[in-house]
Amino acid sequence: MLGVPLLVTALLAGACGDGGGNDGGDAGATPTAPAPSSATPSASQSSGGRVTIPTSAFADLPAELRKTEAQPMEVTDALPELCDQEFRSGGRSVTASAAMTSAYKKPTDPPENVPFGTLHQTVFAFEGTGAADYLRRVRGAVESCRSFKESGGTVTVRSEPMARTGDEALLVTVTRPATGLDGSPAEGQATSQIIVIRVADAVTVVHDQGWEGTSTDPALSDDIAGAAVRGLDSWQR
Repeated sequence: MLGVPLLVTALLAGACGDGGGNDGGDAGATPTAPAPSSATPSASQSSGGRVTIPTSAFADLPAELRKTEAQPMEVTDALPELCDQEFRSGGRSVTASAAMTSAYKKPTDPPENVPFGTLHQTVFAFEGTGAADYLRRVRGAVESCRSFKESGGTVTVRSEPMARTGDEALLVTVTRPATGLDGSPAEGQATSQIIVIRVADAVTVVHDQGWEGTSTDPALSDDIAGAAVRGLDSWQR
């Protein structure tokens, strides 16, 4: 999945939004980074020095699930939004952030099929208690967001802990009215999932979405989460 030896070096914390270790504290005290180019993952730096997030810290899916190589993307585009900016981080405790995107398939899909889904994955590095604080803040924000309106329909949100996944983990299932390729309403519902995992002082947010608005397969959640944990473990342990 990660075919290039890219290193993501921290530059400035402001690109990640507000919140962070102080649970949504004064983001105005954090300067804003210049917009990086589309080919460069977003990054950040604290006063403690430079921090590097290697591509090996990202999920490397099993071969039977890989469809495309991962490519860098903007952190602000990778992070999902529900009722508000629940997954934004920022804050003084963030020392680096970066994001990658890739497409995946189901194990039984023939090679000529379109992808089954896409992964937008963000990795944050924290200092102090920032990683645990971030999980606590996200958990509370998601629990407060049970549903919201989108394009005239109701989107429902359900969250639950993921056992035996990293040091702590959260699985968020988002269900929205189905739409056609042109965005028009369609019959049924579509589900997507957000997996948030902490390993030591790092956190990853994996937004798993079905291809072109279709539903994801919950049976693949453990495989995706396991790949994300292995990536963080290789970097943090």
